[in-house]
Amino acid sequence: MTDVITQPATTVTGPDFGLTKFADPLRVPPLIRPHSWWHQDEITIDMVRARVRLHSQLPETEVWAYEGQFPGPTIEVRSGKQLRVNWSNGIDGTIPVVAVQQHAELTDITAPVRTPGWRNPDGSPLPGAEIIDGVSALPAWTAVHLHGARTGGGNDGWAHNGVLRQAAQLAEYPNGQPSATLWYHDHAMAVTRFNVFAGLTGMYLIRDAEEDALGLPAGDREIPLIITDRNLDTDPATGALTGQLLFKIPFITPAGPDGPKVPIPFTGPFTLVNGVIWPHLEVDARWYRFRVLNASNSRFYRLNLIDETGTVNNDGVRIIGTDGGLLPAPAAFPADGLVLAPAERADVLIDFSRYQGQNLTLRDTLADRTEPDVMQFRVENRERHDSFTLPEVISPSYVRLHHGTTVPEDHDHVFVALVPPGTAGEAHPQMWELQEVTDPAEMPARFPAEGFIQLTDPADGAVRTFRMVASLFDDTTTFFIDHDRWAIWNFVNLGGPTHPMHIHLAEFQVLTRRAYPLDAAGNVIGFDTVAGGTPAPLPVPGEGRPLEKYEEGWKDTFQVQAGEWVSVAGHHTGATGEFMYHCHILDHEDEGMMRPFVVHPPEVARFHVHPGASHGGGH
Repeated sequence: MTDVITQPATTVTGPDFGLTKFADPLRVPPLIRPHSWWHQDEITIDMVRARVRLHSQLPETEVWAYEGQFPGPTIEVRSGKQLRVNWSNGIDGTIPVVAVQQHAELTDITAPVRTPGWRNPDGSPLPGAEIIDGVSALPAWTAVHLHGARTGGGNDGWAHNGVLRQAAQLAEYPNGQPSATLWYHDHAMAVTRFNVFAGLTGMYLIRDAEEDALGLPAGDREIPLIITDRNLDTDPATGALTGQLLFKIPFITPAGPDGPKVPIPFTGPFTLVNGVIWPHLEVDARWYRFRVLNASNSRFYRLNLIDETGTVNNDGVRIIGTDGGLLPAPAAFPADGLVLAPAERADVLIDFSRYQGQNLTLRDTLADRTEPDVMQFRVENRERHDSFTLPEVISPSYVRLHHGTTVPEDHDHVFVALVPPGTAGEAHPQMWELQEVTDPAEMPARFPAEGFIQLTDPADGAVRTFRMVASLFDDTTTFFIDHDRWAIWNFVNLGGPTHPMHIHLAEFQVLTRRAYPLDAAGNVIGFDTVAGGTPAPLPVPGEGRPLEKYEEGWKDTFQVQAGEWVSVAGHHTGATGEFMYHCHILDHEDEGMMRPFVVHPPEVARFHVHPGASHGGGH
């Protein structure tokens, strides 16, 4: 029996916890344009400890920040022009985060921790709450990853290559890719969730001639919207918010009260845009361009515009780009809202002339027991001349990928299984790297067998047997891909949460999304979680969720829901080295859902001896 969590009588209550919504103006991060202003190809970005105000009714909050800004400055570069960045670590002391875990009932694991504070009025912990050992002692050990960049492995922010204070990470970014919305954030091994939570994140824009020709809204009408969530500590005596960052998560003990504590990923009660809790933005009655980024640790958002009648009104909203660049044509906003997983981006245009004189709310309609409002747009009550007209074509260079044509027949296949919590006794969800077994002598004597999965290939109906060859980051590297080669990555989610899968180095397109039926526990029917394998081959999966038009764009992060087999194709070119792929729920990433892969010249590959000589688990 787990402890029932109670809240102290002095804790601030209500969905806004005493803070006035939409009281503060949206902050826009400062802009660094090395190729436009100073014609430089090298800059230094200092990481420092800083104090920022997240809301005018709060004391200042201590953060780790790039250039002292939370989020960091927006770096804007030209496509094809190289930039070298000296990421200089000047952060002293330990992390400015209180990290707490709190025992939650199995039937209600989220509500108690989505409130500020963790102590009773006398300073004692709430029932079931305890400090997470070791977090308060963490130094600033940082590894910066430019998310979405086509750059060499030595510049990619390899998780083990963290640097301490008074050291620097030197990175070279060729920017040899089309116009896109990238972002930079910390990627240090095992502590990414804490370092990003402390404030280490920022946006990076690539511009090109194709984008220039569109005449899109620019200047003060092109605005980044970096969405995050946080929790804050309270003064135990008064219940007042202190501004102190509080990383408070629930944990469960599925094996009983004396069993291991299994943490649940962080979700906070306060939603921030550009580092401001529930801000507002005053806008002209004209077109605006927003670069929207979900930089939260684990929270998904379903974004909708809500008008003053409380009605969803997305009529004036169009999507013109995703993670990896511009779409071929403007895409309508999804009927039920735009779902952004952690690390996903959307390039969005809004015609505010349709909402003249209104106060619009950007709302998360996925929110469950968390304040759903994100920010407010205040549209002026006057007509404006706007020279911008929405083009029918956005990216003339866009090509939709198809197997056998734009994706050549000669390509690699990579198979990764995402297995649910509880598989073979492992409490966390896991990521299994798979290798095909074709030799009967290597087959198990009987099925199910731990780590063995049999699938029926939708292409030809053949049964394919795979075995798990790696799961933790430091297991032997098994995926090797030749430089300039195409590969199709297959993610099969056998149950559990939706995972936003991110692959470094290349941009990808979703080819297919298939789906298996699920049992009452939300796991694929035919997968034995106790045994950790399939008793018999899984059948050909059925048709999955249809792709929205915007989902056909170039991306580097993909939502893989329970039961889905998602296949994405990418061209591994432009750089070589050792890279990473992982779930971008940062708690999952730190807990083991991250693996390396190697891209190397084919001329070198012939001399490279490694376990399992086939690329990517088999062609």
